[in-house]
Amino acid sequence: MPRIHFLNVGKGDCHIIEHGSGRVTMIDICGGNLDEEETKALANIREARASLEGSSQPSGDYRMRDRPTNPISYVKRHGISQPFRFILSHPDMDHLDGFDALCKEVGISVFWDSGLRKTKPDFDGSPYQEKDWDTYASVINKQREGVTVISNLAGAKFEFANKGEPNDGGDCLDIVAPDAALVKVANESEDHNDGSYVIVYRSAGGKIVFPGDAHDGTWEFVIKNYSSDVANCAVLIAPHHGRDSDRSHDFLDTLKPGLTLFGYADSEHLSYDAYNSRDLLHITNNQAGNVVMETSSTGIDIFVENRKFAETFKAFKADRICCGSFFIGTLTKPATT
Repeated sequence: MPRIHFLNVGKGDCHIIEHGSGRVTMIDICGGNLDEEETKALANIREARASLEGSSQPSGDYRMRDRPTNPISYVKRHGISQPFRFILSHPDMDHLDGFDALCKEVGISVFWDSGLRKTKPDFDGSPYQEKDWDTYASVINKQREGVTVISNLAGAKFEFANKGEPNDGGDCLDIVAPDAALVKVANESEDHNDGSYVIVYRSAGGKIVFPGDAHDGTWEFVIKNYSSDVANCAVLIAPHHGRDSDRSHDFLDTLKPGLTLFGYADSEHLSYDAYNSRDLLHITNNQAGNVVMETSSTGIDIFVENRKFAETFKAFKADRICCGSFFIGTLTKPATT
């Protein structure tokens, strides 16, 4: 059964798709340099100190941001195969954090490169590591042995990615952005968010949209050219981790997601109002921790790592666990997908 993993990696992105074909896709990486044991120990100390001081947690704040996941450890822990493809939505370091370790410890076979280019960041005082950028540079310059680089853009049809339907061997990944014009503008303006890959996974249970940090120009392009590919999707990974980012949210009127998954950002920066005003269900990494989805022809089963949050759902089942996460309910397959 295909699985999608929406990982709790702090202020960044990392998503993993285990396809029915047996191939694995990873979209972005963050937290790959994280020492999970050290981080969780610090979280336990903070919780103990708060308890001793008599302070209470804010209502609805489950503090899973204090317990992020290292994607490389996660892949090893749950026996997930080496990624066949790594898709970099755009070359910001919160989407490349741990890329060097991923290549060395796990490996990748194919790298999707949209053609976005930016100047190497200054790592002096940075929370990120220069080796991740250097490994990325070696890959896009086709200097890393064993890694094939492809540069397909919106509308491309190609082997393994999207020739075929769910359950017949195809991986069902459609590119709906960017096109060459968006990449050119993004490179010239140095606003690389508006050149982000927007990927639609046509799962058997409904469409799942992965938009990276796509901003207004990208969404205008997608809605104009590929509205039927994204309309009435089952799940949306909120663009730019769910931050408001002074953006238009009109794209939501076309996508109408059954569930939106927010990454982590400070709550005052998250675009809750845009989703609440449209009565759209959303879950954050800070609430759920990791989120795992299993797809079938009837819908998508949803599992969340944080048991306390899981217990707030009527469908919660303590004995139904997937990759360390608890079942909370099923998104019924939309009538039109």
